[in-house]
Order: sequence, then structure tokens, then C-alpha cells
Amino acid sequence: MAKEISENIEEYLETLYKFGSKDSYVSTTTLSKELGIAPGSVTQMLKKLEDLGYIDYVPYKGASLTDDGIKIAQKITRKHRILERFLKDVLKIKDENLHAQACEMEHSLSDEAERAICHMLEHPDTCPDDNLIPACDFDFANCADCKNQGDIDDVGIREFNLLSISQLTADEEGEVLFIRGGDEYVANAIDSGIRIGSKVKIVDNDDSNSFALFVEDSSIEISRDLANNIFIKTF
Repeated sequence: MAKEISENIEEYLETLYKFGSKDSYVSTTTLSKELGIAPGSVTQMLKKLEDLGYIDYVPYKGASLTDDGIKIAQKITRKHRILERFLKDVLKIKDENLHAQACEMEHSLSDEAERAICHMLEHPDTCPDDNLIPACDFDFANCADCKNQGDIDDVGIREFNLLSISQLTADEEGEVLFIRGGDEYVANAIDSGIRIGSKVKIVDNDDSNSFALFVEDSSIEISRDLANNIFIKTF
């Protein structure tokens, strides 16, 4: 990132990402309870975050993330959730200690270390609580390309946000730009008719286990597992 973001700001943006989304407002009361901070102090911080361009703030309604805010929030949320997966699966930390431990580590985890953990864990899509791990912001079309690029200093960063198909609502549409996972996931996506560059429109995601969508002019249905790992840039 071009400038260093304080841990306090990251915590606010991460909480907004957890409880809302773009154009979905999170109340000051919710933020106050979740962060353990007095409502008046929360309001002051929200005004600061708006001045920085990270949120839209409406008094008595709450705050929603801007594109810049979502980018930071996705990055810190990804680090937190991938750390939880590492702590549980590799270090065998007790479930009740995972969240607090990850909170302590997420702000200091470098992009290089995050990438190495992701490779070691073979590109997990959910944390131990089954919450989606956002896509990394490295500019690759798939994880195999990332593994084949050795030096992180030579890795480009995306300038825009991606959302998985499982995060989208009916009628949202966009272009597929990243498929997470190994060759199996890429092959499954292709078998379903989805490729990098495919234009996708969500038809229905009411079923928790499957998603109906249009890919170009074809109607298909995919599993939640696959939907978690196909990321698009929305129009």
C-alpha cells in the first residue's frame, strides 16, 4: 500500500467489512459494541475516516465502506482469517483462542509472509468459522501463476477490488478475473463454462449450497465451494 495505515483504522474498516458491505450502512451502536469504544469516540473516528476517503458517513444512519475502504478492509480481513486457519490447522491452537491470537498478529503480518502461508495451506477459502477469506490483491489470474512467481518484489498489485460469486446478490454482474485454488478449481470452473474474462450475472443465491447465474448467454448453477473461489470485478 502506498501509505501506512494505523492499526486503529484497520480495526474500524475490518469491523465495517464484517457487518456490512459497499452501500450497506453499519450503525454507530454496532461499531461501539463490537469495538468496545464509546459511541462519541466512534462518531469522531467515522468523521476522520470519511475525511480520509475510506467511508461514507451519514449521521444517525452509520457508515459504509468506499472502494478505498473496502480494499484495506479486505486485506486485513484476509490476513486475520488466513492466520486463524494457520493457527488451527498447523499450530493446533484451541478454537477459543484463535480470534484473539489472530488479532494480535494480523497488523504485523507482511505480504510476503501472508503469501507464504497461503501457499503452505494450499489456498484456503474459509476460516475455521466458515467465513470467506477474501482474495489476495496480487495481480494473478490463478494461484498456480502466483506459485510460479518466486520474488514478491516482482509481483504486481491489483488496483481494484474483487468479490467472490458467493458474496454477490441477485442481478449483480461483472467479469471473472481470478480463480482461487489449484488446477482442480480452474478445471472445475472451465467445466462449468467459466473462464478468466467471462461475463457473469447473478440470478439467484437464496440456496445456501448453490448459485444460479448467467455466464455470457448460458444459464448455469454452481456449488458454494466453487462460488467461494471465483472472483469478479463488478460493473
